[in-house]
Amino acid sequence: MHIEGQLAVISGGGSGLGEATARYLSEAGAKVLILDQDKDKVRRVAADTGGLDAQCDVTEPDAVSECLLEAIQFFDQVPRIVVNCAGIGNAARMVNRHGDVSSSLFRRVIDVNLCGTFNVMAYAAKQMLTAPKLESGERGVIINTASVAYQDGQVGQTAYAASKGAIAAMGLPAARELSGDGIRVMTIAPGLFQTPMMEALPEKTITGITQNIPCPSRLGTPVEYAKLVGHIVENAYLNGTVIRLDGAVRLPPR
Repeated sequence: MHIEGQLAVISGGGSGLGEATARYLSEAGAKVLILDQDKDKVRRVAADTGGLDAQCDVTEPDAVSECLLEAIQFFDQVPRIVVNCAGIGNAARMVNRHGDVSSSLFRRVIDVNLCGTFNVMAYAAKQMLTAPKLESGERGVIINTASVAYQDGQVGQTAYAASKGAIAAMGLPAARELSGDGIRVMTIAPGLFQTPMMEALPEKTITGITQNIPCPSRLGTPVEYAKLVGHIVENAYLNGTVIRLDGAVRLPPR
């Protein structure tokens, strides 16, 4: 499927991997709907890309549905490309030194990362199903974002790893369900990337992290993630699998 002329929906598009993806797809000729909780950031990216911004809580199904319908009306076309980047990385031990159990944090991370991804995927698929097939036989492609933590979860990442593992696990059944209608579902599992979450760490910590990345021995750049998104869109034989984008890193326990 060609990127040019298609409507692309990017959740978490106000910063990091989502922002890079919105900019990359826009430069490739796509029209973009950018979803994000941060009103100022999403407006900035939309202004730069000529896209439509929507302050949206992806954990709310009705909000997701309304944003998609607004984009369809605004651009007069159905989305063919969907990239789920919205997520949070809150970390906590299951039981802390005071004996408190992190149940509420666990539910929150699952709600945002997993349920948010499902909401955007499902409501976007609902709209894609109404579109005619392209010459390639496709109606669209959905790309979800897991993390290498789904296989290499570290101490304190029980919630995060569980949410990303579930995103990875639901990719194949979703692809099987939608394949007959010409909709592909792929998952990217990024490693350690140069995002606002990572940049907030002390330089010494970042140096220690990058020393653990075999090749190239550096943090990934968001545009490298975006380029993989572009390739997945254009390569019709990619479907139902998880791609680790990680420089061969395997996360240590801590």
